[in-house]
Amino acid sequence: MSLTERLDKIRSPNLQSQQQTAVVLAAIEGTLKDQNAGSSPTAYFAAILALLNQSLTSSAGSVNKELTTAVVYLLDVLAPFVPLPLLRSKFSQILSLLAPSLTREDAEAPLLKSAIGCLESLLLAQDGSAWALSQTEIGPRRAVAGLLALAVDHRPKVRKRALDALTKTLNQPPPSPALDHPAADMCAETSLRSLSEIAAAAGRKRKQNGTPNDQHDPALIHALQLVKTVATASSGWPSRKIEPLCEVLLNISKSSHQYLVMSAIEVFEAIFQGMADEVSSAKLPRLMEALAELRPAQNDAQLLPSWIAVLARGWEVSARVDPEDTFQKLPELFELVSSFLASSSYDIRVSASECLVSFMAHCVPETVVYEPSIYDEKVLEKLARLATDLLSVKYQAAWPETFRVLGSMFEVLRHRSHPLLDDVVNVVGELRGNDSFTGHKEADELIGNAVIAMGPRAVLQILPLNLANPKSNLKGRAWLLPILRDHVSNTDLIHFKSEFVPLSEMMYERVLRWGEGEKTMEIKIYETVVQQVWALLPGYCNLPRDLAEAFDQGFAELLSNVLYKQVDLRADVCRALQSLVESNSVLLDSEEEDTVLLPLYGLSKADAQANLDHLATYTGNLLAVLFNVYSQTLPQSRGFILECINAFLSITPKQELADTFTRVTTMLETSLSEEKPQTQADRQKLKKGEDRMPQTSHTFMDLIITLSIYLPREMFGNLFNMAALIVMRDDDPQLQKKAYKLIPRLAQSDIGRGALEERNTDLQQLIVTSAEKASSPARRDRMAAISEVVRYLPKTDLHFIPSMLSEVVMATKEVNEKARAAAFNLLVLMGERMQEGGVVKNSKIPHMADDAPDAEASLGEYFTMVSAGLAGSTPHMTSACITALTRIVYHFRASLSDSMLSELVSTLDLFLTSNNREIVRSTLGFVKVSVISLPTSLMAPRLPTLLPNLIFWSHEHKAHFKLKVKHIIERMIRRFGIELVEKFCPEDDRKLIANIRKSKERSKRKKNAAKAEGDDDAHEPETRRKTTFASEFDEALYGSDSSSDADTDDDKAPQTTNGAGKRNGKGKGKDTSSKGRTRGNSAYIVEDDAEPLDLLDRKSLANISTSKPLKARHGPGKPRSKAKMDADGKLVFGDAKDSAVPNAGVAPKPDAKAADTAVEMADAPGAGVDAYVAALKGKDAVQRGQRGRLKFSNRREKAVGGDEMDVDGEAVVAAKKAVEEKRKGGAKGGVAARSGRKGLGVGKVREGRVGKAGRGGGKRRP
Repeated sequence: MSLTERLDKIRSPNLQSQQQTAVVLAAIEGTLKDQNAGSSPTAYFAAILALLNQSLTSSAGSVNKELTTAVVYLLDVLAPFVPLPLLRSKFSQILSLLAPSLTREDAEAPLLKSAIGCLESLLLAQDGSAWALSQTEIGPRRAVAGLLALAVDHRPKVRKRALDALTKTLNQPPPSPALDHPAADMCAETSLRSLSEIAAAAGRKRKQNGTPNDQHDPALIHALQLVKTVATASSGWPSRKIEPLCEVLLNISKSSHQYLVMSAIEVFEAIFQGMADEVSSAKLPRLMEALAELRPAQNDAQLLPSWIAVLARGWEVSARVDPEDTFQKLPELFELVSSFLASSSYDIRVSASECLVSFMAHCVPETVVYEPSIYDEKVLEKLARLATDLLSVKYQAAWPETFRVLGSMFEVLRHRSHPLLDDVVNVVGELRGNDSFTGHKEADELIGNAVIAMGPRAVLQILPLNLANPKSNLKGRAWLLPILRDHVSNTDLIHFKSEFVPLSEMMYERVLRWGEGEKTMEIKIYETVVQQVWALLPGYCNLPRDLAEAFDQGFAELLSNVLYKQVDLRADVCRALQSLVESNSVLLDSEEEDTVLLPLYGLSKADAQANLDHLATYTGNLLAVLFNVYSQTLPQSRGFILECINAFLSITPKQELADTFTRVTTMLETSLSEEKPQTQADRQKLKKGEDRMPQTSHTFMDLIITLSIYLPREMFGNLFNMAALIVMRDDDPQLQKKAYKLIPRLAQSDIGRGALEERNTDLQQLIVTSAEKASSPARRDRMAAISEVVRYLPKTDLHFIPSMLSEVVMATKEVNEKARAAAFNLLVLMGERMQEGGVVKNSKIPHMADDAPDAEASLGEYFTMVSAGLAGSTPHMTSACITALTRIVYHFRASLSDSMLSELVSTLDLFLTSNNREIVRSTLGFVKVSVISLPTSLMAPRLPTLLPNLIFWSHEHKAHFKLKVKHIIERMIRRFGIELVEKFCPEDDRKLIANIRKSKERSKRKKNAAKAEGDDDAHEPETRRKTTFASEFDEALYGSDSSSDADTDDDKAPQTTNGAGKRNGKGKGKDTSSKGRTRGNSAYIVEDDAEPLDLLDRKSLANISTSKPLKARHGPGKPRSKAKMDADGKLVFGDAKDSAVPNAGVAPKPDAKAADTAVEMADAPGAGVDAYVAALKGKDAVQRGQRGRLKFSNRREKAVGGDEMDVDGEAVVAAKKAVEEKRKGGAKGGVAARSGRKGLGVGKVREGRVGKAGRGGGKRRP
């Protein structure tokens, strides 16, 4: 911003506080004008300087604060535009004038900010000779000292202005051979001394007061911010001050206050960031040495995590500056940090693991992985040995952290992991195979990383499956199959052929040998293994490196046989074939160069193209197989087959595509002539859930739709002719529906879009002539087809829009939701095409005169066409027209004139007086959208007529009219105010307005009361599930922000949960925050009764657990009781009669009373499973009504015992007892019994219902 613009801004102030500055500026400009001094920056500077001297040296000895603040502000604005020599010459004078104001304790923030800005401009103008002056002299160093003092001020804006001034000053040193700014040492020393003093004072204060270590200390945070500013400015922190700074920062990191620790870490980050460039990188070795010397104690849980984090960040910067030297030091660093994994502190272990992960991610160069030297290989071998040592018993408490570190090593080393990390895979595999090992999830993830890095061949060499020919001393590793399935990719396909195809054949042969008998568990296991083996194929087919070699004729025939014979494996095989094509296509279309792709995938773009060409030689046979399998598969299971066909069609040669299309169309014609058409009535006759194969013509039509976008241009003539014939057939709605799908399908390809543009006239004629033949199930796809025709419609053929408009408008009332959505979208698209302009030839519109004049296409003309439907012959047509107008008015409201909008609103206002509910329902939607979206200036004048017509329908309870009207009125109140709405509301209906106002006031009072009580849960209102809408129009039309429902559950007491997830009342849960620090302090050994645990064995790691093992339920020395079984070997529970069953062992005798009770409860009606089913599906079950609200039935069916309602058990017993006494006693009950009157304290019972205990004695009439 120039000086003129800045002064113009001051001359016209927006704030009251700037008025004084404007007056001072006007006075200065008046003086300059009187003296003819001109308006140069120098003239302004001289005048302001004289005025400043006058305001600070008044004769009365007092300072005019307002005048001084305004003058200093003007000096701050002007200083950047004053010549530098002039600023240097006036430095001493200005500093002497500003110093008293800066040192005053009562100095206000505006004055200080302006003074800091002046000092910034003065300091930037100084040369090297001025910076050579000492701090005791009036020079730049004294000004910097003042800025350093203000940088820790308690006022945020003053502090920020001082920090910004320091940053700019240090980042723009005067010309000199030195790297650092002349004041850098002074700033570092002052800020470090300030930080040390404040930290020491804060520590002493905490010790004296006995306050916790996490107390907030603003001064310490401000001092840290100053140190961070000095460290980021210029060329970084001075080398001589690095060691004391690190010591102070690490001492601050001992605090448990998270923000303090974060601020200290941020300072380290700033220091490291400043040393990342070549100029400042010379200071990095000294910093790393200082950090190493400040290493905390081995188990210092407070300081060690922060120190490890800083260490990781430092070596990350070191790897960026000198990657080779850092990599050579990596084993030493790895060994240093890995020792902390043996700590008993969870925080230390986590920090150590994250540091090791950072080492592997940043300190291993790419050249080491792909082109290692001899020295690099030795370093990698050392790292591998250290990684294997992490799996010893010493680190048993750090299983998750250790596995995370090893996983990062696999990710970084990739194919170099084999054979470096073979021992790691072997040890983890042995642990995973141990049943008592508790870290299965972590081990599976680590082995999965190994599969990605090494490849499945290397992993299976170390950990063989042992499934085909299992050895007696080795367990099978079937658990490896799911891991391989989830992680195999970009590997050798031939390994699947050599390793897994024979295994699958062997297992499948065993299943076939079993025959049709009942399957045993062993046979089911064999079947599962076969499925898991073929589930690996998609991973092997994801960018295989040996596709040309592995995918031969034999393998293609094998896949074809599997597709034909094994239905359960079709999905995996189809996904694998699809992946073969798509993965190579993605690589071919990649924007990366081959120099990047080759190291990552082992394939170049040329290799990908060769793979696709190789697959193209098999497309003819594979497509034939896939077509046959598709025709034999039920419709609900065809999706993956069609996707696979689509992938192979994309690489099929043109001639092959043409031949395939010819064969399919020929078979389609044959099937159409032979098959009986399937009408909609035939489809409705099918039983629900009945699986039935579709007609052959439908299958062929699906294949043609899939083929269409890949066909050569010359084949489109036959395609359109075939589609035209099928569209005109109304005896098979499903086939007609598929024919309409062809047009949107063609629009997905460039060739198809060209064909739609070229044949647009023919398509228009086809759509118009087939209107009478269109069936209801095909309506949605017909709307989609018309949309594509309209999208590519020439401006000379816009008469097609009014020709189809009536059909589209009527489609907005279709039962099918997707058909309605397609119709709404088409209405908008038609309006957009009309808005673009053109000519509407009315003579070409059906039912129009041949001499009808042409009309210019416009948005107004389009609304006129749609509005013509308001005069429809049926209420359904009128309602559809109103709905269509609602949609396009909402979309084009910003483009329509106010006169047209006003006319539409006034016209549709009249339809509120209609007696037809269907018309009124649509009109209410239009009114709601108008109230929400149209301008208030347009809608407010309509309220006198709109409100009476609208509120008339608030008395109608059908079709939710009352609720809809209430929502609309609530919206009106929000937009126009309650006074205006109430003014035009009829007198008899103002109680509705009063109800809305009271509901809002009651809700507001409850919210304010909850806030006043300080209830955390009441700060927000009752949260209701919000309905998501497909578009803004749907939200405007169907959405409701009504506050009338907000008070339904306000009286419910809020429930809070404590940290353990349990519900609390008013009490507070226990603090469990310290559990994370004590995790892992206890370890337990799980021993087998057979032999003691050998701690020197690597397998012993699986028998050491950090969680306490569960104790056996039977006591020591006592035999475990066996379960009761009957003669057939079935378990028996709670049966006292069969307590001694042969071959069932000795079982403890159950309590007879308990057994009788259990049998009685089981035999009772409504008990057990029957009661549960009745509660869910019975007549009295809770049901969901509209909007998901729960509905409870008030009707109760009589139970077997004669009770009409469920009551507490005690009440039932008391009631039965009373009835029995009355029956036995007869007339012995005295006068009360003979007269039927009850004594005192006996409540009334009506209609045979049982009263609750304590209120009426629980008695009822006999």
